[in-house]
Amino acid sequence: MPFGLGKSRRNQLPELSGDWVGWLDPGVEVEGKMKVTSGLFRVNTHFKGEITSEGAVVVHDQGEVDGDIRTRILSVTGKIKGNVHASEHLEIKEHGVVLGSIYTPCLLVEPGGFFDGQCHMPTPGPATQVATASESKSNAQQTAAPAADVPGSH
Repeated sequence: MPFGLGKSRRNQLPELSGDWVGWLDPGVEVEGKMKVTSGLFRVNTHFKGEITSEGAVVVHDQGEVDGDIRTRILSVTGKIKGNVHASEHLEIKEHGVVLGSIYTPCLLVEPGGFFDGQCHMPTPGPATQVATASESKSNAQQTAAPAADVPGSH
């Protein structure tokens, strides 16, 4: 697995069914829109614009993205200046920097990682909210119920 080679399993991204489909390394600078339809893609150079991926994106150590990223899974050890939408998982690893708003249900910022912006995490689904509301109502009714008379307490 390309993420976290030589590191413990704890530091790796969730398993993906795809393999590396491409990468941008130092010496190449890109400006514009990029769409990745599946697999893993690594940015290890300057990219200005918008990245959309149905798989995973890695902004590696020398990677600098100036623009928005929309993907399922994102790992950052480089720098992002823009909004990030990670529909499954976002991790900012040691030395990783994200400057902008993030939207994700799962966020991990490792020691040494840096985030400056707003974090938006989705609320639980309707089924969870209904169950929580029912439990709260039940607890409130139990608390509000009058105490029963106990014989001999008068």
